[in-house]
Parts: sequence; structure tokens; C-alpha cells
Amino acid sequence: MDTYLAGCLTPERTMPTPNPAALEFLSTRRSTPPKLMSLPVPSAEELAPLLQAAVRVPDHGKLEPWRLIVLSRPAMVRMADLAEARAVERGGDAEMIAKGRGQYDQGHLAVVVVASPKENPKIPASEQLLSAGCVCLSLVNAAIAAGWGACWLSGWPNHDRTFVERAYGLAAHETVAGIIHIGTPTTPVADRPRPDLGALTQWLAE
Repeated sequence: MDTYLAGCLTPERTMPTPNPAALEFLSTRRSTPPKLMSLPVPSAEELAPLLQAAVRVPDHGKLEPWRLIVLSRPAMVRMADLAEARAVERGGDAEMIAKGRGQYDQGHLAVVVVASPKENPKIPASEQLLSAGCVCLSLVNAAIAAGWGACWLSGWPNHDRTFVERAYGLAAHETVAGIIHIGTPTTPVADRPRPDLGALTQWLAE
């Protein structure tokens, strides 16, 4: 056995305190597509602790390089119309319109995670964007842990500068890290094939 690995497994080593339930949750969690979610959705009071958990993420320099926009059903309807209008402006076909409207037509509640990087000579924008991505996944996991269905999406409108400025009022330096849909699962979601960890992992012992 490799000397480094053997040292990690010696009986004298003080072992950490495990949390099997948390590890089991993370090992089995599954997202639920918006089309497989329905009402009810979390109330403002139920959503608040999920948002609080979501922003408990790595944030070098405590910059808080993200912000959240909650979309209720009426807002989703407006976003669908804005997406269709933008698709028409761009000369899009019926498929582009349908894809643009899709998640807003299907969703009942969503949280837009906005990456809002701050000027800082020590912390690159790429690292701040990763922090915003952490917020996305943390919100998905918090919602699932609370018993809801949840899913992280984007879609072409959220990579369209004109749309995100019209729809969400984003500043020039801001982007959409993701849209997190939350609702009640209506159909069990089958697991999908997972990555081959052995093919993706390299150990550097020295």
C-alpha cells in the first residue's frame, strides 16, 4: 500500500465524527425537473430558511458576490412572455420560442441566483462566480432536504444580455448563475448513470 495512504489508515489516527445521514443524503439526492413538479410551493416563511442555508457557502473575502430574485407564479408568466418577445426579436423559430417559455410556463416558484462579482484585487471574478454556483447547488440541496422537489436550470434567455436586463434588472457586470425551481414532486424521478469516479480521480502521493 502507498505509504501516504497507509499513514491515513493507521489505528492511532484520530478519526473525525461522521454524519452518516448527511452523507447518505448527498450520495442519493436527485433533482426533479419543473415538468414533474406542481403545487404547493414553499411559502415565504418556508422559503426563508432554505435561502439562508443556500448562502452558507465558500465566499473568499466575505464579498457576497451573489444576490437572489424570487419568482412567484405571476412573475413566471411575465418572464415567459418576455422570453417569447425576445425570441421573436432575435428571429427565432417556434422551437426557440417554446424553449424560451418552457421553464417559466412549467414552473410555479423559482429563485434566480445572480452572480454579482465585486471588484477585488485579491479575489478573481472566476472564484466569485464559483461561489454563486455553490449557492445554486446549496439551494437545491436545502429544498430537497426539506422535502420539496428542486432543479437547477438556465436556458437560452438567461444567457441573453437583453433578456436578463429586461427581466431581472441585472447590472452590466452581473450574470445569471442559475434558476432554481422548487415545488412538490408529482412523479418519482429515476436515478441516472453517475460518473465513473475511478476514471476521473488522480491521487498525487508526493
